[in-house]
Amino acid sequence: MPRKLPALTGDNRAFWQGGENNALLIHRCSACTRYFHPPSPVCPACNSFEVGPQAVSGKGQVASFTINHQPWTPELQEPFVIAIVELVEQAGLRFVSNIEGIPVTDVFIGMPVRVHFQQEDDVWLPLFVKD
Repeated sequence: MPRKLPALTGDNRAFWQGGENNALLIHRCSACTRYFHPPSPVCPACNSFEVGPQAVSGKGQVASFTINHQPWTPELQEPFVIAIVELVEQAGLRFVSNIEGIPVTDVFIGMPVRVHFQQEDDVWLPLFVKD
């Protein structure tokens, strides 16, 4: 599936390029120990500047999902799953990704997943498969 790639910045580079080393890097505050996503230079929980990327397990569960059936562009292969994945490291630590490797009808809320990475240029996209 063709994807629009993110513009890399000092704040998000670790997240988008950690997959080169098979690492899902999520920002964490050393002052209050909270993980947060998307990455930013300030902790959204305590306003500390003591933040930086930290490797997480890459395991989580599907918190919600939808199945896209719309071929938005001629190259787009549908149907595909767009999911909100909650990582095991912290309740509420979620981000949007795709679930791959199984029929779209087999995806369910609460399904255990693990990250795998797809390289596109200098970006490693964190996608998920059933665990």
